[in-house]
Amino acid sequence: MSEARSGTDPLLSVSDLSVEFDLRGGQVSRVIDGLSFDLRAGETLGIVGESGCGKSMTALAVMRLIPVPPGRIAGGTIRLGDENLLAAPEARMRQIRGNDISMIFQEPMTSLNPVYTVGDQIAETVRLHQGLSRRDAHAKAVEMLRAVAIPAPEKRVDEYPHQLSGGMRQRVMIAMALACEPKVLIADEPTTALDVTVQAQIFDLLKELQQKTGTAIILITHDMGAIAEMADRVVVMYAGRKVEMADVDDMLARPSHPYSQGLITCVPHLQATPPKERPPLPEIPGVVPSVAELGRGGCPFAPRCAHAMLVCRREMPGIRTVGVNHEAACWLNESGQVAA
Repeated sequence: MSEARSGTDPLLSVSDLSVEFDLRGGQVSRVIDGLSFDLRAGETLGIVGESGCGKSMTALAVMRLIPVPPGRIAGGTIRLGDENLLAAPEARMRQIRGNDISMIFQEPMTSLNPVYTVGDQIAETVRLHQGLSRRDAHAKAVEMLRAVAIPAPEKRVDEYPHQLSGGMRQRVMIAMALACEPKVLIADEPTTALDVTVQAQIFDLLKELQQKTGTAIILITHDMGAIAEMADRVVVMYAGRKVEMADVDDMLARPSHPYSQGLITCVPHLQATPPKERPPLPEIPGVVPSVAELGRGGCPFAPRCAHAMLVCRREMPGIRTVGVNHEAACWLNESGQVAA
């Protein structure tokens, strides 16, 4: 993990962010509701939760890539330094994307253009944002492929995405995202569908490049193991809301929200006990609410929570401080009870 710069001003600040989508029949669903977090230079912030919790939608909102219509950013601010990105014209956002804030998307085969070489796609980024000549941009592409440990980069630079393995394509995505040395890198499930050996290599690569460049990273994942490996702080999201935020070591040792506890206890561990004698792996019952079910009142996790009280089904809990740099949104914190 990188050293968190807790004494410095935030590089990226998201405050009370809300995102809405229009549904059939004139309904409106708030898929991100009052989300706030800060990110400092050189820090890795993990955002974790099940599929459908709003993690990727948060990333798209930061990049101002929410499809309009049917979606829209309904409220809040996103500040990069002193600049409010939600007030910036689209021409300014095109300058920021790929230059100041870059994103590694979940699936490289759908993010890379199949009819252009990987070198051309990296070179296009630096030509657009840094004004390099075609020759210099090609040299920069080779340099970036070498930086992400792709063998024979002088050869690979002229190959197409389908000629590369999944791990290599993901490295190309990282090379493209880091080509302009962005201030913020958003990594959306960067190791999805990769085997565990390649996953470890990708995480090591991200940490090494972060140490060299000082880039701040937002790591979006459903994997608490990845959070433990990479993050300095972690935001746990559920149904579009932040339910807990803490330093990663504190979160893993003392999770406060029942949902956070469920995510941690669901992680399998190596055991000496023979498989047939092991107790079944714990699971969180039920599923994440659908988009149409959001905003119906009460805590959205209550139907799945073993500790739910009457107030949980009637009112939404607010975020409360539960420790040093640790906050959670749960009525158990209000009632004096402790979830276990």
